[in-house]
Parts: sequence; C-alpha cells; structure tokens
Amino acid sequence: MEAIHADLSVSMSEFKKNPAAVLRAAKRRPVAVLNHNRAAFYMLEPQLFEALLEELADQDLLRKVTQRLADVDKAVEVRLDEL
Repeated sequence: MEAIHADLSVSMSEFKKNPAAVLRAAKRRPVAVLNHNRAAFYMLEPQLFEALLEELADQDLLRKVTQRLADVDKAVEVRLDEL
C-alpha cells in the first residue's frame, strides 16, 4: 500500500463536487485527493508549494557546495577586491 503524505484526504468524487469546500475545510493544510484509495494528487496552498520549492533549491545548493568542498584541490584562489 502506498503512503499518503497528508493528514487530510478526500475522494476524487468529493473533490470534483466542490473543490472550494475542500480548500476551506483543509484550513491551509495539504490534502491528498484519492482515486481508488491511492493518492492521485496533492492540493497545496501556493505559500506551502513555494516553501517546498525553496527547500528543494536549498538542498540542491547544499549538495553542490558539499561536492565542491570535496574537490578543494581544484580551487582557484582569488581576492575579493579583484572581483
């Protein structure tokens, strides 16, 4: 069985009947919309979606920094006043 990554869930039928009501009932929390008891998609408010994207970007940046620090022998020394 697949994990559902939200505290709230609704059926696809219920969502199609009144998406605005589902949004109101969610009170800013994510909602899993289920099709045959499997998550078809997640409904998120824009602020949460943006926060998730920022977190993913930060994790990607951390991965790049960690990789580059491991290759410190390839580093080129520069002076800030030369930039």
